[in-house]
Amino acid sequence: MAQPKGLVDDFGILMECQKILPDDRHRLQLLESIAELENNEAHATRSFPKTKLHKIAGIKEAIYRAYIDKVSGWRLHVQYSRIDQRLHLKDVVPGQQHDNVIKVIKSKQSRYEK
Repeated sequence: MAQPKGLVDDFGILMECQKILPDDRHRLQLLESIAELENNEAHATRSFPKTKLHKIAGIKEAIYRAYIDKVSGWRLHVQYSRIDQRLHLKDVVPGQQHDNVIKVIKSKQSRYEK
């Protein structure tokens, strides 16, 4: 079994997800996404079949998007910390807002490292 990668939730993103995700199917998909993000082997091979982890274009900082559910548009924003070399959850983006990614990030700019 692969060693888990440290995942930090400083802003209570997991608790927020429990409150705002529309149903149990989405909550289960969240758990699957978190498991993939914590998997060191996925990071070593850069293979993320569930979350399709990718860097957000148009932002200077290295902020990444990970799908909870691609079809409905639910996403997580994560950022690698240069300080502790761990992945930090920064935001959950509802399906209706996933296209306005830069606007969403700028609205919560204080959460993101520069």
